[in-house]
Amino acid sequence: MLKREIEDGDVTLADPAFRADVLRGFAMQPRAIPARWFYDRRGSELFEAITDLPEYYPTRTETAILRDITPQVAALAGEGRAVVEFGSGSSTKTPILLSAVAPAAYVPIDISGDFLRDSSAGLASAFPGLPVLPVEADFLHPIALPAQVAGLPKLGFFPGSTIGNMIPHASVDLLRAMKQSLGEGAMLLIGMDRVKDADTLVAAYDDAAGVTAGFNLNLLERINRELGATIPVDRFRHRALWNDDRARIEMHLEAQDDLDFTIEGRPFSIGAGETIHTENSHKYGPRDARILLRSGGWTPIAEWTDPAGLFAVILAEAQPPRLAP
Repeated sequence: MLKREIEDGDVTLADPAFRADVLRGFAMQPRAIPARWFYDRRGSELFEAITDLPEYYPTRTETAILRDITPQVAALAGEGRAVVEFGSGSSTKTPILLSAVAPAAYVPIDISGDFLRDSSAGLASAFPGLPVLPVEADFLHPIALPAQVAGLPKLGFFPGSTIGNMIPHASVDLLRAMKQSLGEGAMLLIGMDRVKDADTLVAAYDDAAGVTAGFNLNLLERINRELGATIPVDRFRHRALWNDDRARIEMHLEAQDDLDFTIEGRPFSIGAGETIHTENSHKYGPRDARILLRSGGWTPIAEWTDPAGLFAVILAEAQPPRLAP
């Protein structure tokens, strides 16, 4: 049975997978919590604020690319596909694609239910007559799509640089899960952030206004709220650093003092200067991006980037199933 937390008269349910990841993450060395748990309603709102920051180039760069390329995507994909968006969030880029490809249906998938319902309602209003079929789920695993799209060819949409939030072998697993969810004959339009100078990268994840810091620290607030924890959030600080060996930005929460606290009554300690690793954002060069997609069961057929080469959008098609020897 899910544990019930009562706060301000409201009853909420603590996700058992969230509980398991948090307790495991605080017990391990070094400490780490999967980035997908950033996205409660407040975390989703903060991330949308991040995308508007001057330092955060990925959103505006990818949006500009999409405005230029969607006619080509439509020509390659053809009409009548069901567009399936993984991690749809506020779906701000989605209308660009939907307006170009004449889809038969739109299926947004997101782990944040409230955010998903709000954005789905907005898209349904903007595209009257288009079936909008939201699915609240963790898309890291194969998903049973709504029956209404069972017979339709699919176009997966995975904008942003979310594929970089996972270590490479987990990214391959995700791409394989997407292929399984979408079925034979599917296509995938995916965004990937490119490797670039460290100063630009670090600034994008450690903005001057502190919005990304608030986004990172909100994870601790969520743990306190949903798991009855006593973490002193104000004694942690946000850190972003570039790991050149692994071609990734890392986000951490660093303890400012020796701290003792509880999570669901279980005692934990962390020393001053120790960190909780909360996110990776891997960056890919053109060759590595193609290798990753092929490893996950997808064949790239077109690639576009901005003039400065900051970001790439790739269209791939599902590799046919291998025949038994």
